[in-house]
Amino acid sequence: MKSDKYQFIVFWITALISGLLSLCGSTALNAQEKIFQAGASISNITPSLGLEIVGGYNAPIADYVHDQINVKSIVLWNGDETLVFVIVDNVAVKREVYDAAKSMIQNNLKIPAANVLIAATHTHSSVSAGKQGIERRSWQYGEPLDEYQLFVAKRIADGVQTAVGNLEPAKIAWGRIDVPEHVFNRRWIMKEPVMSPLGFWDKAKMNPGVGNSDLVEPAGPIDPEVSFIALESSEGKPIAVMGNYSLHYVGGVPRGHLSADYFAIFGDRMQELLEADRQQPPFVGIMTNGTSGDINNINWSGTEREQNAPYEKMRYVANDVAEKVISVYKGLEFHEWVPLRSAQSEITLQVRRASPELLENMEKVRERPHDDKPLFHPLEKIYAERVRIQEDDWPDQIKIILQTFGIGTLGIAAIPFETFAETGLELKQRSPFENTFTIELANGAYGYLPTPEQHEVGGYETWLTTNKVEVNASRKIVLELMNLFNQVNTVTKSNTTK
Repeated sequence: MKSDKYQFIVFWITALISGLLSLCGSTALNAQEKIFQAGASISNITPSLGLEIVGGYNAPIADYVHDQINVKSIVLWNGDETLVFVIVDNVAVKREVYDAAKSMIQNNLKIPAANVLIAATHTHSSVSAGKQGIERRSWQYGEPLDEYQLFVAKRIADGVQTAVGNLEPAKIAWGRIDVPEHVFNRRWIMKEPVMSPLGFWDKAKMNPGVGNSDLVEPAGPIDPEVSFIALESSEGKPIAVMGNYSLHYVGGVPRGHLSADYFAIFGDRMQELLEADRQQPPFVGIMTNGTSGDINNINWSGTEREQNAPYEKMRYVANDVAEKVISVYKGLEFHEWVPLRSAQSEITLQVRRASPELLENMEKVRERPHDDKPLFHPLEKIYAERVRIQEDDWPDQIKIILQTFGIGTLGIAAIPFETFAETGLELKQRSPFENTFTIELANGAYGYLPTPEQHEVGGYETWLTTNKVEVNASRKIVLELMNLFNQVNTVTKSNTTK
């Protein structure tokens, strides 16, 4: 009898120690048990009304909340490694906000900052996570966060903590499907050169107008692929879906409205299609922005511009993409365990400077009365001020974060720029993973990232201050991301458990 009691006590002490080791991430135990868990959450970051909405040349004051502005988080844990995705409904969030959030996450949850990928959706219908007015384009790194920036950073950290609290035994799958009908290259080569606000002739023009007889051809390709990750509980309950599509945004939002654009509608429609409403914890549907710096939703080669009611087009696009994703979802092969890997590096890029000729052009613009006919372009006064800020305020070099995740045979890259589709396609083609996608505006926001070839033909995305870094920056970024992909590609199919 005593012997039986002794064995019983030893059994439970052993079980307790094993459980503690599991929670602490014991490699030997985790390798044996193949633990995989996932959790997700939504945190509201809807700003107060009365602030400027950014995303265009005008900045209307927010006076109506159409739909909530959120932070959506996913946490993956396989017993050995933790990966975190955080997607923020904002046009672009500066690195200092993300760094603050990552510091809170690392301090409170002991998750390394390199394992946390945070990105903006690029909705054009919310306020900036930065200063208001022209000064939001200034160099702010090292300055204290403003009220909304600090609020967003705290809510990011709160969201991750909640997602950790929602961790449960789970299974994961990933898939992809081409949806080309909603993506168009917005940059076109023109028959005749067009003048820029900087006083130089461009071969390419952004958003040249539907029915324009001067169109020659798109200046670059599109990426039609929708990639996505699906998470379910071990019993088959949907936990989250995170999509990735190279579509800048859709728009069609009335002036003054706050909206998370089609990104939010996609998530809501996925919840409906998966019959995941009213769950506890709630289902989380996410759409991330792929490499869409030169892509939008308008067919410029058409003969007539579409006329849609407010929010009509974004609902159509989001619902159609969600329905195509669900058609693939039904045939997915879910895995009960996958390897998780992360790699991160910080690289230095040169900040572009104005040439003497450009500075001379901008000085001429500043000297002209505001009511005079433009010397070069209707936006020249705006760009004259932006050039002044970049010349006076920005350092000669900046450091940016590049990041990759490896999830089984899926590779994910993160770039802190509005990245051109051709760069995303190159990464997919060169990646060592079976499936690859890129999340842009991640871990910071430094403007557009044209390729050197796109710089040659000019256009909005290449104008100084719209693009802030050296002409060869995209080349350097691709090379470094390939190095990081090779670091996280240390596993094979045999390491993935069905």
